[in-house]
Amino acid sequence: MASIAEKVYGLVKPTVESCGVSLWDVRFVKEGASHYLRIFIDKPEGISINDCTDVSHAVDPVIDEADPIDGSYYLEVCSPGTDRELVRPHHFEYGIGKEVTVKLFKALDGKKEFTGTLKAYDGGITLDIDGVATNFEKGSFSKVYISEVF
Repeated sequence: MASIAEKVYGLVKPTVESCGVSLWDVRFVKEGASHYLRIFIDKPEGISINDCTDVSHAVDPVIDEADPIDGSYYLEVCSPGTDRELVRPHHFEYGIGKEVTVKLFKALDGKKEFTGTLKAYDGGITLDIDGVATNFEKGSFSKVYISEVF
């Protein structure tokens, strides 16, 4: 399913940007018996319902023409929200200097969750946690997200 999301990401990026917003991410997920294609969009001043509607109407024919998904699915266009998961390199670049939470696959010093300021990203990440630089190698974390107040 990840390859479907990647195909759609490349397919809709120019169309999304032509609507005056940026493409944050694309996810294709199965929930219960249904499949959902979720397109996350962003802009500095925040996303409105009109932005979501405009992008949905713009990308729907592009996706239909390319037909990258077998079977039925629901198309959702939405904001990444205030708890933004950092997945792609540009997400981590956006997060430099912001407070993030890292969830690990395996406990480190008895903890699986750390919060600090994101200082660097090179595949792995470096957090400033109470003045101490703490490195997390690529593959050691299951989720990294940022919380923002607009």
